[in-house]
Amino acid sequence: MEIEIKIVNNHKTLKDFIKLPGGIHVNHKNWLPPVYIDDWNFFNPKKNRAFNHCETIMAVAYKNKIPRGRIMGIIHNTYNEQHNEKTARFGFFDCYEESETAGSLLAFVHSWASQKGMLNLTGPYGFSDKDPQGFQIEGFDDLPLIDTNCNLPYMPAFLEKAGFKKYLDCLTYRFDLNILLPDVYQRAGQRVENSNRYEIIEFTSKKKLRPYILPVLRLTNETYSQLYGFYPLNETEMQDLAKRYMPVLNPGFVKIITSNNQIVAYVVGLANMSAGIMKARGRLFPFGWYHIYRSMKTATQLDLMLGAVRPELQGHGLEVWMGLKLLESAKKAGYKSIATHLILETNTRMRSVVERLNARLVKRFRVYTIELNQ
Repeated sequence: MEIEIKIVNNHKTLKDFIKLPGGIHVNHKNWLPPVYIDDWNFFNPKKNRAFNHCETIMAVAYKNKIPRGRIMGIIHNTYNEQHNEKTARFGFFDCYEESETAGSLLAFVHSWASQKGMLNLTGPYGFSDKDPQGFQIEGFDDLPLIDTNCNLPYMPAFLEKAGFKKYLDCLTYRFDLNILLPDVYQRAGQRVENSNRYEIIEFTSKKKLRPYILPVLRLTNETYSQLYGFYPLNETEMQDLAKRYMPVLNPGFVKIITSNNQIVAYVVGLANMSAGIMKARGRLFPFGWYHIYRSMKTATQLDLMLGAVRPELQGHGLEVWMGLKLLESAKKAGYKSIATHLILETNTRMRSVVERLNARLVKRFRVYTIELNQ
C-alpha cells in the first residue's frame, strides 16, 4: 500500500501528529504519554518561541488515509552559527512497526535537510536538551521519566537500517537512599560547610523560591554552554520554562548555594509523577490532574531534573554538599530512591559522582547521526 507523506500545515494534520503516538503505544504498558495540553502549546509556533530561531518541518505518514507515523525536522540556526555547524535534527519520530513507513519518513527529512544545505542529520533531538533526546536502547522495563523518549525497541533498528550511526549516549542512574555514603563525601560536604565562604539556601514555599528561578536558569546558561546540543535560553524562554514547572515543583527539593550573595550552584529534584500521567493518559481533565497530583504525593522516587555548579568551582565539593542536603530532605519525606535525569556519557565528572554511590545504570538513550549527500 502506497505511503503518503503530508506536511503538517493545518489543524487536521497537527491533530494527527499529536494523537498518533496514543495509537502506536496502546498496548505498551510502560509508555509515558505526553500531557496533551502541553503538546498543543509546544507544537504551536505562536506559543513556543523556539520556532522563532529555527527552521522546522513536521510530517505525518498515511496509509489509506490512516496515520501510521510522524517526524519533525529542525534546523537550529543560532546553535549552528555558534558551533560552526551545518546540522539538521530530527525529533518526535514515531511509527508503527512498519519498515517502509519509517524509511519514508526518514527519507523525507533527509531530503529536506539536504535541500537546506545541511551536512549532517542527527537525532532524535528537539529544539534543545530540555526536549526528549535519543532513542531508548536499554531499560525498557524501568519506570519512565518525564521529558525522555518512551520508544518501542524496534525504533533504533529502523535508524540503523537507514544508515544512521551512534553519535553519543545519554545515561540514567538510580541509587537507593539507604546507601552508606563514602566517607570522602561526608568530609567534602563538611569542608565546604565549615569554610564560611558559602551559604546553602533551602525553601519552604514557592513564594520564597520564585525570585531565584531566573537567576538559577542564568547560571544554567553559563554552566551548560559546552554540553552537546545545549542552547542558552533567553529571558522569555526562561520565564516559559519556569511557568511550566513551577506548578509541580516542591520547594523542599530545591537547594541553592550562594557566595557573596551570588548563586554559584543549585540542584532541583522532582517527585516522579509518571504513574499519574500514565493513569491520566496524558489528559488533565476532567480527573487527570488528580491522578498526577496523587502520584506526586505518593511517589517513592525523586528525579534529579537539573543541577549546575559554576565552572571554576566544580570539583570543590559544592555538588556534594547540595547532594547531602537533598538526600536528607528526600529521606525525611519518605522517598526510597533517587534517579538521575539524562547524563551525557562524555560528562565524566557527573558520572563519577553518581557511580561512587554505587548507582545502577538503569537506562541508556542513543542519539544517532548520518552524513547527508549534497
